[in-house]
Amino acid sequence: MPFSKLGLSEPILNAVTELGYTAPTPIQAEAIPLALKGKNLIAAAQTGSGKTATFVLPILEMLSKGETQKKKRARALILTPTRELALQVCKSIEAYGKHLGLKSVAIYGGVDYEPQKQALINGVDIVVATPGRLRDLYTQRAIHFDEIEILVLDEADRMLDMGFIEDITKIIDTLPEQRQNLLFSATLSRQVRELAKDTVANAIQLSFNKEGEGKPNIDQWLITVDKDKKSALLSHLINENNWQQALIFIETKHGAGKLVSQLEKRGIESECIHSGRTQAIREKILADFKAGNIKYLISTGVSARGIDIDVLPLVINYDLPFPADEYVHRIGRTGRAGASGEAISLVSRDDFKNLCMIERRLGHLITRKTIEGFEPSKEVPISVLNFEPKNKPVRGSNDEKSSAPSGKSKRESSSSRTKPNFESRSKKSDTSSNRSSKSSDSKKLPPNPWNV
Repeated sequence: MPFSKLGLSEPILNAVTELGYTAPTPIQAEAIPLALKGKNLIAAAQTGSGKTATFVLPILEMLSKGETQKKKRARALILTPTRELALQVCKSIEAYGKHLGLKSVAIYGGVDYEPQKQALINGVDIVVATPGRLRDLYTQRAIHFDEIEILVLDEADRMLDMGFIEDITKIIDTLPEQRQNLLFSATLSRQVRELAKDTVANAIQLSFNKEGEGKPNIDQWLITVDKDKKSALLSHLINENNWQQALIFIETKHGAGKLVSQLEKRGIESECIHSGRTQAIREKILADFKAGNIKYLISTGVSARGIDIDVLPLVINYDLPFPADEYVHRIGRTGRAGASGEAISLVSRDDFKNLCMIERRLGHLITRKTIEGFEPSKEVPISVLNFEPKNKPVRGSNDEKSSAPSGKSKRESSSSRTKPNFESRSKKSDTSSNRSSKSSDSKKLPPNPWNV
């Protein structure tokens, strides 16, 4: 089915053609006509399925038939978990809507308020925002929500994992009851279903995730290795395989910087992005990586959410993530839109709990390999897929724990979890990787149910 059969107008079809797209992806073919009819949707689809265009194209189509809103108003609101993703979505709106007269703005923390505030005061059609910064600007009366026609919750599972539930519900409480709701998520966890139940009434549910997500297009395997040998093993693999490009996930910003130095000592150039680097530097590094000027990019999980590359051949988990759904997000950076990809995890005995949860989430064991000269001295046991742990592993990331730089709101530099009213809100960071958790350095690990 071509895009011309979806009910989109000529200006939008011309923009899609100019971008080189010839046929919609499965989620686009099914969801766009429903969205154009004003239906509420809950769609589960992994990264790379084309979900951004799935909501951007019908929004542009529907808003192009109306009038641009007056000052301090917007007609569509898209909530995203990170500033990188907000910028990415806003760029998609500009690209698909290049032949239309619609205005959009990206709202996110970590930068000065005034330019964003002024854009909202002037009035826009579409606001793409992280929840925390948007609530800040709402309390400053820079925007009113009384004319919102469409609400999109993009990557809802990730927003909930980052602790944005209170921000989201407070924002939704201020929106008009008569509106269209579109919820997109890589996974439909219990928390996502509860949010959808309260937010997206009478919704049509679509699912484009298959059992063992990523398996058809992504070759997943792991290498068992001692923790203190991981950097040496990574250097060995890079030199032996001559990989052209790889995205390497690590849990902490300190670890990211350290790994860059370790690789450099072995003659391997790489770069890293994390919350400790300025937004301008992060954007430049991401642009260089997309352009192929950087071969190896080391990133914490949250910082990589804005990476959108059509053909990324390899993802490496230097550290295994928690929760297990984050693994699905990570490997979804490769094997996109039907392309093939490869996902490699370096697993030590310390990673065993997270490995169990990931393999249980996937519904199968990941293929194991050992590399000569890097055989682990501490064996990594085989996962028990039906095991129910009594204690959840402690999330190891300290990535987003740094103090807020100048330009952030007071709320974004605090980790308070009190429950205030809308005018006196909890202080949470838009870029926090898990704002409900304390630093892993300040608490003891829970008892190990596997006795390893």
